Amino acid sequence: MCKNQNSVDMGFTDEQFRAGTHMCLIYSEEEERKKIISKFLDAGNSSGEKVAYFADEMSPEEVKTWLMEKGVEIPAEDKKDSFSVVSTASTYHPKGVFVPEEMLETLKTFYGDAKAEGFPAARVTGEMAWALKGIPGSERLMEYEAKVNDVLIEHPVTAICQYNANKFDGATIFQCLQVHPYMIVYGQIVRNPYYMKPEDFLKGQPLK
Repeated sequence: MCKNQNSVDMGFTDEQFRAGTHMCLIYSEEEERKKIISKFLDAGNSSGEKVAYFADEMSPEEVKTWLMEKGVEIPAEDKKDSFSVVSTASTYHPKGVFVPEEMLETLKTFYGDAKAEGFPAARVTGEMAWALKGIPGSERLMEYEAKVNDVLIEHPVTAICQYNANKFDGATIFQCLQVHPYMIVYGQIVRNPYYMKPEDFLKGQPLK
């Protein structure tokens, strides 16, 4: 993809992609995941973006430790607004229930705050295994993922959703592919042939 004023550096590939690209990383090897995600976050830091990591399987402090081991610079406390590591619980289901509409508003707010604070762009990545813990509303995860694509048109947060193939079943992984226009394969971002437009995907989903 050609570089332009709306493109961003992903860190793990030489190609430039538009701000607001919605990607899934379906992985089975932890080292592969850490390599890609650390480079993605480091590139956001280097570009001066507002960056956030939503941690699930490790505590935020443990995540910061492995990121630093990978060479990611964690900003000082007085610059914490530029880079945050928070739990998925405080982000996706802070009230103990996952409500897609509320999380979509969270994304919009994150982007709005980034622009208001003078950041040129915003990026996030989240571990999605929280959805396997029986949280009420988690069955709406793919509905949320589909709707994210519409939100990112006007609120272009660049996003990587992390799915552990060792934990999610095949049916869920296939749905994951249907709701992400891009996927990461061997460290490269490719257009997803299984992707469906949000309205088409949601037509086939049961009413909630």
